[in-house]
Amino acid sequence: MPDSPTGTPAGLSEDVEDLKAQVRALTNQVNKLTQPPAADHTDQAEDQDRTNEETEEGAEGWQFPPFILLLDHAEYGAELRALVEFVEGVLVPGYLDEASADARWCHQWTQHPVAIARLHALWLAWQELTDPDTCGYAGPSTWHRDHYDPCMRELRASTGPFQGCTKGEHQIAHRMPSLVPSAWRHAGSC
Repeated sequence: MPDSPTGTPAGLSEDVEDLKAQVRALTNQVNKLTQPPAADHTDQAEDQDRTNEETEEGAEGWQFPPFILLLDHAEYGAELRALVEFVEGVLVPGYLDEASADARWCHQWTQHPVAIARLHALWLAWQELTDPDTCGYAGPSTWHRDHYDPCMRELRASTGPFQGCTKGEHQIAHRMPSLVPSAWRHAGSC
């Protein structure tokens, strides 16, 4: 599926909306099947309306995972410290071999906003998919296939964020963006 200009896979937003509609329909169906039969059809209709309203309110109150580049300064610092522990404690010693022209890595990765964003997303997936209570025992395999492999292909590619970095020599300016566009911010953040 080709990507849109924003880098999101084409059709993803339609798929998400379809999934939301399916969840609402299934929730209504479960509620209908688990409620005792009502003698009065008016009560059933009111109950159904209440269920629909609760489902819609739940969808509006949905909590999205934090996008690290949009956090305020204090939250960003705390999240970055935790991310550094994951990257330096798990990824670097366990997964990242010697850097090469085909598989780049920058020891100053925290100075690359794209790397921070991708590694943070990878870490969020790790937290969810390595817990058998939330994902079963296939979670680590899913994490590798769906998250780690694509993330590393993008980060370590010759055209990735580390393209100007070579072992011991950096040819790009390592910097963090000073201002995140206001359109990216969530209401009430920062």
